[in-house]
Amino acid sequence: MVSMKDISMACGVSVATVSKALNDHKDIGEETKRRIKQIAKEMGYVPNSASKALKTRRTYNIGVLFADEARSGLTHDYFSYVLDSFKRTVEEQGYDMTFINCCKTRADRMSYLEHARYRGFDGIVIACVDFYNPEVLELVRSDIPVVTIDHLFNNRIAIMSNNVKGMKDLLTFVYNKGHRRIAYIHGADSAVTQSRLASFYRTAQELGLDIPDEYIKEAAYRDTDATFLKTMELLDLPNPPTCILYPDDFASFGGINAINDRGLDIPQDISVAGYDGIRIGRHLEPQLTTLRQNTKQIGAQAAQNLIQLIENPKTTVVQTVVIEGEVYEGKTVGTIEL
Repeated sequence: MVSMKDISMACGVSVATVSKALNDHKDIGEETKRRIKQIAKEMGYVPNSASKALKTRRTYNIGVLFADEARSGLTHDYFSYVLDSFKRTVEEQGYDMTFINCCKTRADRMSYLEHARYRGFDGIVIACVDFYNPEVLELVRSDIPVVTIDHLFNNRIAIMSNNVKGMKDLLTFVYNKGHRRIAYIHGADSAVTQSRLASFYRTAQELGLDIPDEYIKEAAYRDTDATFLKTMELLDLPNPPTCILYPDDFASFGGINAINDRGLDIPQDISVAGYDGIRIGRHLEPQLTTLRQNTKQIGAQAAQNLIQLIENPKTTVVQTVVIEGEVYEGKTVGTIEL
């Protein structure tokens, strides 16, 4: 293994100078720094992570707490895109990313906080969990830097998709297409669901829409079986909706199957809209109308804020960062002549 002493001999400088160059100290010239780094690279030098951790008091390892109850893992389109953007951003800043063990069946299982301390994470991003789980709350209340995605704690940085405006924009788009009988199958209870549902009702009120109770249904996110059944219930109503909004794009596929089973045509007979803007929705025929969330920005912003908190804990302000989405028109919401 190549050592700093080997590099110093090859460069004709002291070990101290090599150390300063490789650690980007400002008290040596840029040309000297560049030359030493180039020679180190040619010699195959790899920094000792344990030594680096002792010097910087950091492991340059960030934990990810992701515990999807539906067990969809990283096939969860929305969060897979968010975490891919997060991963790219932290790696560009010299950090690695490790998932926190969420397996509940192991006899030697650690709590989330115990695992985080065992791994020595510099910070943690929390996404897609039961935020009221005692273990999650224990982690959030610890002294480890934490950033949450799509959930707000009073004392932690949060990166939030603007679900209130997103739902308002989506419902308004459908309304402007002439629809007045609009149903909403929302997701299971969560902060995200509460924001979207409240925005749905408020926007409907502002638009002068009457939303019958039977037009509001619940189905778990990404549960196509549930949305299939709930869509059938809506279609069986004496006065069925002309448009159905779904909790997310993936869940809308269940509703689309139900509509197809009834021999109805989208959007001629009934319109549908999803939420998230996952890629597969743009490959459907017709293309899915949806609210496209900015997953790239959400992931990158979470990474940038967490690294800032890790590296500058005394000057980083706890804040809520709201990321805007946009309506993707698609072709599954037809126009109704009034």
